[in-house]
Amino acid sequence: MASKPSIPKGTRDFSPAEVAKRQYIIQIIKSNFENFGFQPIETPSFENSETLMGKYGEEGDRLIFKILNSGDYLAKANAAHLESKESTKLTASISEKALRYDLTVPFARYVVQHQNEIEFPFKRYQIQPVWRADRPQKGRFREFFQCDADVVGSKSLWQEIELVQLYDAVFTDLGLNGVTIKINNRKILSGIAEVIGASDKLIDFTVALDKLDKIGEDGVKKEMVEKGIAAEALVKVQPLFNFTGTIAEKIEKLSVLLTESEEGLKGVEELRFICDNVMKLGLNNAVLDLDVTLARGLNYYTGAIFEVAPPKSVAMGSIGGGGRYDDLTGIFGLKNMSGVGISFGLDRIYLVVEELNLFPETVSATSQALFINYGETEAFYGLQAIQKLRAAGIKVELYPDAIKVAKQFQHADKRRIPFAVIVGPDEMTSNTFLLKNLITGEQLSLNFESLKETLSAS
Repeated sequence: MASKPSIPKGTRDFSPAEVAKRQYIIQIIKSNFENFGFQPIETPSFENSETLMGKYGEEGDRLIFKILNSGDYLAKANAAHLESKESTKLTASISEKALRYDLTVPFARYVVQHQNEIEFPFKRYQIQPVWRADRPQKGRFREFFQCDADVVGSKSLWQEIELVQLYDAVFTDLGLNGVTIKINNRKILSGIAEVIGASDKLIDFTVALDKLDKIGEDGVKKEMVEKGIAAEALVKVQPLFNFTGTIAEKIEKLSVLLTESEEGLKGVEELRFICDNVMKLGLNNAVLDLDVTLARGLNYYTGAIFEVAPPKSVAMGSIGGGGRYDDLTGIFGLKNMSGVGISFGLDRIYLVVEELNLFPETVSATSQALFINYGETEAFYGLQAIQKLRAAGIKVELYPDAIKVAKQFQHADKRRIPFAVIVGPDEMTSNTFLLKNLITGEQLSLNFESLKETLSAS
């Protein structure tokens, strides 16, 4: 007996209805990207391993899906590593390619490879799938789409301001109220580590600080001390453990805290510029918040850091994030090419919009009307009308078989098609169509133009 087919954990099949909803979100994101002047590019699903490895930190590297070399991949395997079962070292000799982990590093590779063809500053957007060998859970998948917008070739902080506005525009169009755009700055985190004499422990410090809402002040301090940060040094950053107030008040607290750090004060001024101008320009629905515990992407972010939290009524992780990377292209040999970008987490946004019941009823993958098939002559008559309706952008179809009419109506009902078009001898003689509303049961005898207008308005 054949085994039941399945798909890998962390991946999903999508029904026609789900695809229609995903495309609805993608179209809103895409239209806003283009409204803000971003241009589309696409890159391969897989890259050379050397392009990806070493760019995401040790944990990120572990989550990259490696692709075995074609053919007898063990033929060129390092014998010593194979014999000793050193899998990490063996991988390099049996796998030269890997599935992309995100869209940012491939974008950096693209910029370097095509630098002579690109007009800088270059504003690009990219909507494609990425893969991570992560542990699947709600809102976290091994295959998922990222929707990225980046500007490369400009150090102007007006770009950060526009990216905050872009987030706000997309979530406003989706009807998502109460979204919080969190902002921080890598320079501030570096400055704090400098102030407490722990610059060499920046990652340990920020990882612990990021857990403040989970394990509390005592838990964070305990973890920091365990990582080698002096307990007396933590007294200097005591304000961080009760970091409340307006953005302006938080910035002033940071100014005092980072008085002795030139790097930290640069971060404060950058944040002040971005936040002040965003507040003056105003946001539609999103809320901007300075979150000093925000520490994502420290391996390549050098300035502003963004993370977007869904409305508080939804239990879900971040639905977007990004930041400034002053030298990401430097990893491929192109120095001093500053960039900043953000990403939208399509799959999590879908779950949030679904949970809040924000998809419009008009978002559907189904046809607007099903032409009932009574036989060859009637079908041909119907197809002539179908051809014209489709040319007018109306989604209609003919049931392919002249089976019992009741079964054709059942098919329309199961597909949630709202109208049926009935064409019999009487309709053909009078050059009309009988349109039946399958929800209300109402029937109308219409000429072609009236049929087109009614379906267009539905």
